[in-house]
Amino acid sequence: MKKIVTFGEIMLRLSTPGFKRFVQSDQFDVSYGGGEANVAVALAGYGLESYFVTHLPEHEIGEAALQSVRRYGVRTDHILRGGERLGVYFLETGASQRASKVIYDRSRSAVCELDASLVDWDAVFEGKDWFHWTGITPALGQKPAQAVKDACVAAKKAGATVSCDLNFRAKLWTEKEAQAVMNPLMEYVDVCIANEEDAQRSLGFEAGSTDIEAAELDEEGYVTLARALKKEYGFETVAITLRESFSASMNGWSALLHDDKECKVPQRSTRYEIDIVDRVGGGDSFASGLIYGLLTKENSNDALEFAVAASCLKHTIPGDFNLVRADEVEKLVKSGGSGRVER
Repeated sequence: MKKIVTFGEIMLRLSTPGFKRFVQSDQFDVSYGGGEANVAVALAGYGLESYFVTHLPEHEIGEAALQSVRRYGVRTDHILRGGERLGVYFLETGASQRASKVIYDRSRSAVCELDASLVDWDAVFEGKDWFHWTGITPALGQKPAQAVKDACVAAKKAGATVSCDLNFRAKLWTEKEAQAVMNPLMEYVDVCIANEEDAQRSLGFEAGSTDIEAAELDEEGYVTLARALKKEYGFETVAITLRESFSASMNGWSALLHDDKECKVPQRSTRYEIDIVDRVGGGDSFASGLIYGLLTKENSNDALEFAVAASCLKHTIPGDFNLVRADEVEKLVKSGGSGRVER
């Protein structure tokens, strides 16, 4: 069985019920999530041995976050306990032309205060096949950024494949700050996952004339971007998600993958039109689907199709986690998805 490690922050998610606005809601729905935790949960659901590394407070809310991933089969052997608080984010789910909104309350969270030297990364990566991280984690501060670098060094030493979802977050750092930290880390990355905004803001690469808000894709621009990233950093694989945002409730969803070990021309996936229930975690579900596909499928095109279908299904599930089985994803890949009741 393949073994995967992810490292990052898991947060308490407080979301307004249904489509209520913050100002009209007198209660919140409680769940947990975060980029690398979301990936770990999905991979465990696909039957792989999935480990999540983080730093959690020893109080009851920290324990609840721990149990939120453990209940889905994620291994928590290397989670450290300490710090005073768990990061929190508030979510107001949008609809139609009203966009969703996220408010972070994560400063001085346990992960931000993690001393990287406390993690025995050599032990963490012993016998492991893959390491995944996102650009969110180094954006949290100098200590998490150092921990990411230390993890990457240990992962490469252990012979593990390293993947990164660039995941730029403007509320966490500036483009200049992101590029100063992210560019040096790319030397450790084998599989780069991005969208047009992430590549531009995190690394300084642009994707042609694509206008995501106008739901217009310049596909050739994405092809050029994938090739440029691969050439600049020597990535084995570049995957770029293509989102056409018609509204908060409906998106076009597909992806492009460049892996010239198998094909000199970047591959384009099936395109889905999604009526969205919850798009938070959509990118993480693509990343986890791609990791699973690259580890288990015969070729990268099958891996790409699995990743896009898995992410399509996540958009229909409330919460951060993609709670689907591999056979459900395979069924969508084969059928295209009618949504009919299964009896």
